[in-house]
Amino acid sequence: MKKFLAIAICCAGLLGFRLPLWAQDIHFSQFWETPLLRNPALAGLFEGDYRVQAIYRDQWNNLTNAYRTGSLNLENKIAVGSGDDYLTVGLQSFFDRAGTIGWMTTQFLPAINYHKSLSTDKNRYLSLGAMGGWVQRRFDPSKMTTNTTYETGGTGENLVNTSFGYIDGSVGLSYNSQIRDRSTDNFYVGLAYHHFNRPQQSFYFRNANVELNAKWVISAGMRWSVSEQGFITVLADHSRQGRFEQTVAGALYGLRLGIDPENATHAIQAGAFLRLNEAFIPVIKLDMGPVSASFSYDVTVSSLTPFNQGRGGFEAGLVYRWYKAESVPDARCPRF
Repeated sequence: MKKFLAIAICCAGLLGFRLPLWAQDIHFSQFWETPLLRNPALAGLFEGDYRVQAIYRDQWNNLTNAYRTGSLNLENKIAVGSGDDYLTVGLQSFFDRAGTIGWMTTQFLPAINYHKSLSTDKNRYLSLGAMGGWVQRRFDPSKMTTNTTYETGGTGENLVNTSFGYIDGSVGLSYNSQIRDRSTDNFYVGLAYHHFNRPQQSFYFRNANVELNAKWVISAGMRWSVSEQGFITVLADHSRQGRFEQTVAGALYGLRLGIDPENATHAIQAGAFLRLNEAFIPVIKLDMGPVSASFSYDVTVSSLTPFNQGRGGFEAGLVYRWYKAESVPDARCPRF
């Protein structure tokens, strides 16, 4: 769906229509591996001091030119004062290439999140985060095909601007807490407001009245142990942007590996998610010490199924977490 919308975005921007931009943001099926895209207040909710997350998506190769999307985010946790509060600073970046004309979006968004401790003996935090930075959009006019292309060989369009950039911003709030007395059992809820500055989306700067709709995102997640080795993780997001809504939810069952499950550093997880009315998403994830690798595939369940035979998008994620020499104390590390 987002790829057809990308074409609509391009047309609206080229023509300078005076209307809101009714479009959805780029999204990943493994949404939990892009926490800053969900909510800047979810930055820092991991065990360790540093985290690097990368995810790559390849979509709809069987229909047209491949759509390729990649995300990279960095996070660093910093102790604040003498209590259990801490600060997370991070950077969210991504690229998205859509369709034949090379419609490309790239962004670099620094983020900051303050975590206020609400307990002296458990991981329990209220977090307030903000993110903002630069977004660039462009396309390649030489790859356009119009009626004039077949008559004269050109496009018949006088395109002065083939790229534009803008400042974008998001804010969010989240609450996370340890469940019972087991530090590995946690839950979180969050609310984010994206594009609060309503950035303009036109290639014609003097008539830039095409706005990107603001987006609300509600996020939730929970992990709890069902045995010494087994645990379940449930994750969900609901977003609303303009007239579009999207709900995605699912669960993973994990098995800790090794003779000491309480301190296991290796695990295997498998499960499935459903993006309502769009796709069924089987997932497998491997945790190997500080490194995690995940793989998923979208099986289309929408009205597009007769055209693509249920084939959707493949995603691969890679995460690396580590501690620094003078680490943030464990009490400041939500283990989700």
